[in-house]
Amino acid sequence: MKAYRMVALTVLALIILTITVLTINGNATAQSKLDPLPSMVAVTFVDGQGTGAANAVDYVKALVDQYRTGELSADFQFPLENTYGDTVRALDGFNTSVVVSWLDPLTEDESAEAPRFGANNDYIAYFGEGWEEAGTPYFQGSGDAAWVWVNHEYISNAQPTAETGPTGQHLTLAKFLNENGLITAAPDEQVWSEADLATYTNWYQKQLGGTWMRIVKDPETNTWSVDRTADNMRYDATSDTLAAVVGYEVSAPATDDAGQSLPEGVVPGIMADCSGGTSPWGTIFTAEENSQDYYGDAETCWTSSNAFIPEAGCDAGDFISLTLEPSEDSEFGSSPAPGAARQRDYYGFLTEIDPGVGTADYYESAADGGDGVGHRKMGSFGRVRWENVTFVTDENFQLIDGQPIVMYGANDRRGGRMWKFVSAEPYTVGMTTPEIRALLDDGTVYVAHLAGLDANTGFTIGGEVPTESTAGHGQWLEISLESEDIAPNAAALGDGTETIGEALQDVEWNNIGGFETDNDVLSAHFTAATKVGVKETNRPEDLEWNPADLSGTPRLYVAFTNHGRPNALDDDGVMYDPELHDTESVVREDPLGSIFILEEADPANPAESTEFSYWAAWTGTEGVGPFDAANPDNLMIDADGGVWFGTDGNFGRNGTADGVYYLDMNPNDASGANPTFGVAFRVAAGPSDSEATGPALSADMGTIFFNVQHPGEAVEDGIASTWPQVR
Repeated sequence: MKAYRMVALTVLALIILTITVLTINGNATAQSKLDPLPSMVAVTFVDGQGTGAANAVDYVKALVDQYRTGELSADFQFPLENTYGDTVRALDGFNTSVVVSWLDPLTEDESAEAPRFGANNDYIAYFGEGWEEAGTPYFQGSGDAAWVWVNHEYISNAQPTAETGPTGQHLTLAKFLNENGLITAAPDEQVWSEADLATYTNWYQKQLGGTWMRIVKDPETNTWSVDRTADNMRYDATSDTLAAVVGYEVSAPATDDAGQSLPEGVVPGIMADCSGGTSPWGTIFTAEENSQDYYGDAETCWTSSNAFIPEAGCDAGDFISLTLEPSEDSEFGSSPAPGAARQRDYYGFLTEIDPGVGTADYYESAADGGDGVGHRKMGSFGRVRWENVTFVTDENFQLIDGQPIVMYGANDRRGGRMWKFVSAEPYTVGMTTPEIRALLDDGTVYVAHLAGLDANTGFTIGGEVPTESTAGHGQWLEISLESEDIAPNAAALGDGTETIGEALQDVEWNNIGGFETDNDVLSAHFTAATKVGVKETNRPEDLEWNPADLSGTPRLYVAFTNHGRPNALDDDGVMYDPELHDTESVVREDPLGSIFILEEADPANPAESTEFSYWAAWTGTEGVGPFDAANPDNLMIDADGGVWFGTDGNFGRNGTADGVYYLDMNPNDASGANPTFGVAFRVAAGPSDSEATGPALSADMGTIFFNVQHPGEAVEDGIASTWPQVR
């Protein structure tokens, strides 16, 4: 009898476990039960723990105040313990919930072909319902119901080939396709047919791009979930999604996945979408970062260690000639799928998505007689490995009347730079959304030159980390053939008077070929900036404009994740001889990363500001102490000017989980100088082998959302994950 009862209870437990897992996943064929799945999570404020706080932001700031003054209870753990595990953890006073995971259905239709949440999720944008009445989506509308945008960047591990089977997340996708009868190959099959590979490529493309979905908070449990009755949508890398490239002429006319011609300047799909930015007028700017993985790098003249590659199209003595046809060695360029091979310069842009508008509705400017609706790629800002974008606003997060629109963007690569776009015409109150969007059709592009920055570190000046009192001085330099700004390496390579425009056109300058047209400059911004000697930086992964900064002055915050490879340029901006690069170029030793502040010389009018000051707000540390953290990535600015960030690589560096942090940038407390100024307090953490991406706040600042990206990716390190499965 006891044995029978034990067997019955065991069977019942297995049934309950299975039902629970299927509830989390959405349906039975979504994926195998123990596969780790990228997920969006909500960390929701539920209890002020005696602080009197009314939301998540006020609660964390109250805890910081108590920590600083010694009033924090000895029994209360703050900051969050610096450990790791296969869970999402947060401070007492918060609850955590999984909002949605990869391959979950987004609508009531649970068929395989229906919209599903995509792969490795990054940027999150929150639009509280009713935000339109306030005229800006920033911290407006409902805190309990919203439309959100989430980026989908890539799939981890190895895709299948004709002779090798998939691994990691690609194996998860293969299981899904096999279980739904979409491929004939067994998931771990080592020999794949062309037909299955073509099908796989199409579904691979479907996992990239972005999700637009409605989410709601349960008032009883304070947990969040997807409203599957809403008109939720997926924008992806197939030709189901179309965008017009504005301000740049692509190298060849595009076709859709069936081989049919697309209208001039219109290209298929968005992909490699890392971080991004929300415009003050209510569109999404999603950043196409590592598109070189899918079709090949257009700037083929550089190794991953920033060494110049001779005979790759950039040699001195002639104009630069980039290779823009798809590489057969790339993820999609090698696919047998019809229409899979596309030009390299269809991607690598800041792409403006008009959320909720049909995926195939591409942008036509109101200035040219169009309706100003739909999706576009900002060719006028140029092609780099874009990580994100941010917009200058006033303290109410509104565009500034009478001033041009100013956008800042970060180029996430070792040696990447920060960029600024200034619209040719100003914004005026009362403009319609199509009129505002038309302002971005034309503008000027500048690159940040951090003069004085040590080439051997990328975060010091004269061997010391700069502070506000010892700040460095930088310049915004126009990058175009018409630029009259002096090239940073003019003194080293000429008589000191050569302009950037002259240097770019000079086919011998810095031993790099010349640029024949501004379209060529836009196609290869990294090469252009390197040619004229702009200071390299340590992977600027994110930057955010803070109009309500606690200093009282609007500032730009930049997260530099790390560096650990050689430079392309010496301290004078001169390129190392390719034959001597390995022995002469200094390896930048910055494994921990930092967060810097850039303050415009004219912070009230960044469009006119050509100079800035810069200094470090926070630098990473190595260790497992309560305040040790490394490799800052995405930044978040709250409605009160507070600064937050997520990490990417802390687990690999320090052996503890990546997470979300509050950075105390309050310059003063009640007694004067703030002793915790510049200290980062851990608030939440994810599964150990995952990146904490895209932190975002609900409109009422009651919930912190972040993404658990690539759990279990580095299984070779011995840390397996089954997140978010019930085990």
